[in-house]
Amino acid sequence: MEQRLFSSKRAEMSTPAADKFPVRPLAALLLALAAQTCLEPPARIPAALALYLLAAGFAVWSFCRGEWTLPDPPSRNPKVLLSDSTSPEVELQDSVKRPEKKFPSSSFFFFLLSSFIFLSIAFYLFGDNRFTPLNLSLWLAGIAFFVRAFWQGKNPHTDYTDKRDFSDFKKTRKSAFLRQIRAIRVPLLIFLTLLIAAFFRFHHLASVPAEPFSDHAEKLFDVYDITQGEARVFFPRNTGREAIQFYWTLLAAALFRTGLSFQSLKIGSALLGFFTLPFIYLLGREIANRRAGLLAMLFAGVAYWPNVISRIGLRFPLYPLFVAPTFYFLLRGLRTNSRNDFLLSGLFLGLGLHGYTPFRIAPLLVLVTFLLHLFSRRPIRLSHYALLLFAALIVFLPLLRYSLEFSAEFWNRAASRAVAPNPAPVFVSNLWNALLMFNVNDGNIFVNSIVHRPALDVVTGALFVLGLTLLLARRRFLDLWLVAAILTLILPSAFSLAFPVENPALTRAGGALAPVFVLAGMTLDGLLSAFSVGLKRSGEAVIAAGVVGILFAASAVQNYDLVFRQFAAQYDRVVWRTSEMGEVVRAFGNPDRVWIVPYEQWVDTRLPALWAGIPNRDLGLPRGKLADTLQLPAPKLFIFKASPLAANFNDTAALEELRRLYPQGELTLHESEPWWQSFWVYFVPVR
Repeated sequence: MEQRLFSSKRAEMSTPAADKFPVRPLAALLLALAAQTCLEPPARIPAALALYLLAAGFAVWSFCRGEWTLPDPPSRNPKVLLSDSTSPEVELQDSVKRPEKKFPSSSFFFFLLSSFIFLSIAFYLFGDNRFTPLNLSLWLAGIAFFVRAFWQGKNPHTDYTDKRDFSDFKKTRKSAFLRQIRAIRVPLLIFLTLLIAAFFRFHHLASVPAEPFSDHAEKLFDVYDITQGEARVFFPRNTGREAIQFYWTLLAAALFRTGLSFQSLKIGSALLGFFTLPFIYLLGREIANRRAGLLAMLFAGVAYWPNVISRIGLRFPLYPLFVAPTFYFLLRGLRTNSRNDFLLSGLFLGLGLHGYTPFRIAPLLVLVTFLLHLFSRRPIRLSHYALLLFAALIVFLPLLRYSLEFSAEFWNRAASRAVAPNPAPVFVSNLWNALLMFNVNDGNIFVNSIVHRPALDVVTGALFVLGLTLLLARRRFLDLWLVAAILTLILPSAFSLAFPVENPALTRAGGALAPVFVLAGMTLDGLLSAFSVGLKRSGEAVIAAGVVGILFAASAVQNYDLVFRQFAAQYDRVVWRTSEMGEVVRAFGNPDRVWIVPYEQWVDTRLPALWAGIPNRDLGLPRGKLADTLQLPAPKLFIFKASPLAANFNDTAALEELRRLYPQGELTLHESEPWWQSFWVYFVPVR
């Protein structure tokens, strides 16, 4: 018996007349857009809440009348495509018809034993927190043998995909030319979508953002350590970091010849964010269909949230980058019963644990997926989940060794945020604030978000709320999985218990952007289907192009403004202009005779050296040690804080000490715009 919790039968819905215009879906969309517009700063929450309640009411009404529903997921065969594919009986019958092939015993045990031997030796050799040619070769060989042992060379399952948006199962007499056009349409749309996304992701990358801050100095120092032979598994500097970004940055610096610089960090992270987009498409296609996947990728490609966290030059895009493929392959494996998909899911899960710390929540979502799968009374293979976990474990192996040997260092950063007195009320408050992030307030972290505005633009925010409403109205397995995924993937932000002011954070909740944009794509796909009822294929195409064109244009224009005007202006106001100091250091010509006097909440004194092409130097010299420079020959250069229009923030103490030590020195004000970015330059000439 099919359970109501996981499905909703269309037979119970009344079918609308084909010639009636879908007034209720249109009303729901317009009300939702008006509601989300009210949440733009300054937010008018009561009005937005009232409009969203009306929009949700029209959406549910449309759903119950059969006018507007979310697209069905692909099934294992064309017969199931035309029925309710969430039925456990149908799925069980289909899985019985397609039993898996058994392992070829002789080769299987050879490869598995070889994998065990190589991985055991590699685990022992990873004990000094170093990648070496030997332990790296053994580890990769062990992974390769493990994959070879379990890989199905010929998949016994046929992966039928829902192609109702682009083709028909019925044979037609259309010309070969038209069939060829249709065959290339999806790849062409994917290419055009990625082209648009590439513009948004790489446009003005050198200037948005323009200046680095302390976290970038930490990252470049770690990259520099690699060039000096310190090929670590885990980098303990600044409470500890996983390794992928540092090796990836080194590769980007070599390929683009940008050196150990802020630009190398930004190129690397922007590429990682861009590589996430095809997996968002695949995830959307797996959960719904191709059109929903394309729409998800299109809106994610221009969106402010993934764009900002990708171009900031830190590890943030690694979270969604590995969330999307991990759960794409897991959900596809659940549908096709393919061992290969579970294996690939495990490999991406293990690799993601080498990326960004919040990804450590992903195993919890795997568990949630298993429980939802179990409660849905679907056929389940525990061996597939076991394979996924073992595959993740062997990829995680270097970090596993480090975590066992240096557990305090490994858990230091997570524990520094998650441990707090009386945590329960803080967590509830944090979770509520994290849930409001998408449509109301994305927090106050100014270096990676526009503070106190929704994480989503007006169009995507409205589609997201309407999609959630339809998910909860339908309540199928994948519907509940999407809700659970969003809730689980924002937990790293909500668990900032020691520093609740850091929640919500677009970065620590970044993994949720994959299901969020998939849901937005599904909602728009369902809306297009509602608008095209009763139309011929040509009319349907015109309606789809018109609706998508209008909504996408509005979204793209707003997101462009958010990133390249609002975020850029906010960032430039608050991040110190260390590049100008770097130019002064470079022009002086002798960095060994340049010092910067530190000041509270001022520049990181390592950054000007990085701008000057010196990746391993801290130019900071405390005021009390300025006298130590007397023994060094001139010329010398000192940089310290200036505040032309606010004397209380002028470092007069440093100026007095320098004039006492070097009365022949020459003082110059380096003026910047805005004025608080200015600094003093004190030049000591040769006598």
